[in-house]
Amino acid sequence: MRLGLNLLAALLMIVPAAATSQSADESAAARSEAAIGQSLPALTFIDTEGKSVELASLRGKPLLVSLIYTGCTDVCPLIIENLRPAIEAAQEALGEDSFTTITIGFNTSRDTPDRMRSFARERGIDLPNWLFLSGRQKAVEQLAEAIGFTIVPSAGGFSHTAQVSVVDPEGRIYQQILGGVFNAPVIVEPLKDLLFGQRRAIFSLAGITDRIKLFCTVYNPNTGRYYFNYSLFIGVFIGLGSLLLVFFWLVREFKISGRPGGGAHS
Repeated sequence: MRLGLNLLAALLMIVPAAATSQSADESAAARSEAAIGQSLPALTFIDTEGKSVELASLRGKPLLVSLIYTGCTDVCPLIIENLRPAIEAAQEALGEDSFTTITIGFNTSRDTPDRMRSFARERGIDLPNWLFLSGRQKAVEQLAEAIGFTIVPSAGGFSHTAQVSVVDPEGRIYQQILGGVFNAPVIVEPLKDLLFGQRRAIFSLAGITDRIKLFCTVYNPNTGRYYFNYSLFIGVFIGLGSLLLVFFWLVREFKISGRPGGGAHS
């Protein structure tokens, strides 16, 4: 158990070994998890074109939130570069417009719109609905507090949590993805759940359709991509058809047994 906590701490916090402690790392992890269920505050940031982006305007579909600083030369670029293929796979599987990703610079004196634009371009980020944002110090602090993101100034930069927060369409923290390595399922599965697993009542046509999408959109580890598994769809269709046939048979038998003279005779 203790070894597991040490490994988790190594993934969560990007800090010099001499400057950290196990209790501090565990505290950062606990803070991150404690934010689940909290709502994002009504904050405004600036995109790379200088336009205002209100967090409230992003509600209505899932949101992925990450914080970085552009002066980082190793870990922050690695996080974004590892995140890119997972976001691309999610957009291919779920649709480009089905969710939004925002990356916010937390070193507000340096992470200007120009710096954020250069950072995204250097990382090869050209995917739709992925916004790189800048903000005032107070706004960044409020956001970090809301999502349970830990930032500690250190020699030559910052120590901080390696974290992507999954936010539901109502603006609440739904799940925390900790660590700097992201395979496609880590990102896609919570988005699938939010898009197809919770939005509609299961006994509606739209709800049934969403459940089919939820269970039939599957990951192929050989390609690193998601695809719609038609064999599962056919199995679900046959299962539903069988249930309907049983239902109609029961209704028919009930009507027959309810008629005068219906049912068995001795």
